[in-house]
Amino acid sequence: MNTMDIFWIFFIFTALQPVIRQKMLEAARQRMIAKIEKERGSRLILLIHRQETMSLLGFPVMKYIDINDSEQVIRAIHLTDDDVPIDLVLHTPGGLVLAALQIARAVREHRGKVTAFVPHYAMSGGTLIALAADEIVMDKHAVLGPVDPQLGQFPAASLVKVKEEKSIDRIDDQTLIMADVAEKALGQMKEEVKELLSGRLPARKAEELAQIFSQGKWTHDHPISCEDAQSLGLPVTNDLPKEIYQLMGLFPQPLRREPSVEFIPMPRYKEQNPEGRHR
Repeated sequence: MNTMDIFWIFFIFTALQPVIRQKMLEAARQRMIAKIEKERGSRLILLIHRQETMSLLGFPVMKYIDINDSEQVIRAIHLTDDDVPIDLVLHTPGGLVLAALQIARAVREHRGKVTAFVPHYAMSGGTLIALAADEIVMDKHAVLGPVDPQLGQFPAASLVKVKEEKSIDRIDDQTLIMADVAEKALGQMKEEVKELLSGRLPARKAEELAQIFSQGKWTHDHPISCEDAQSLGLPVTNDLPKEIYQLMGLFPQPLRREPSVEFIPMPRYKEQNPEGRHR
């Protein structure tokens, strides 16, 4: 074997290595999904968005809930018997309201129990989907977020406030139109949230939570912790199964040249001295 043959073998191996690694990762995910489904007797659906990096140009592309996601999640629900529980893992910054609502409605209409697992965060549209579940299981450090509508770069609630606090003659036509649309969006979202919560919570509590989550009480990126969600009266627990953490480990963030966080990925316990006392 000459030097040129060795070079080409090395080149082909190097070119195929990322593909092989990805296929192995996908196979590991499928095995973990099958294991969790068998242990829990459920259908496991993952809605996980990571920030991907373009390999050629090197700029980040944020993933979010879109119509393709709603099509796939709804298809998975349709392929699940009505009495089979569904476990939904949510890790997302949110996305299109239409897509999130389609998923949330399909989740709510499923006859079997639906559990939403939130290992890190499910903001905006992710929260909307979680609110449709029978139970939300969060890591104690995980967060949900408000679902108040956003019109471009402006919160709908703020646009309505401008209209209410300024005289009409001091507001330009575009702002007035946006405020009108914002008012409609706020009303629609409140009704949607109330509908998702109805039947699972008392009517008065559903109305209260719809007001809190959808009407601009907080900024759109306000973190709602597990403790906050419990205090609001949502069906939330924090006993997230260890298998969900293991599953999330199979969705690594694309590596940068230099990692911003680094540690030895093994459990660390407090050491004892020879006399048995902790050091």
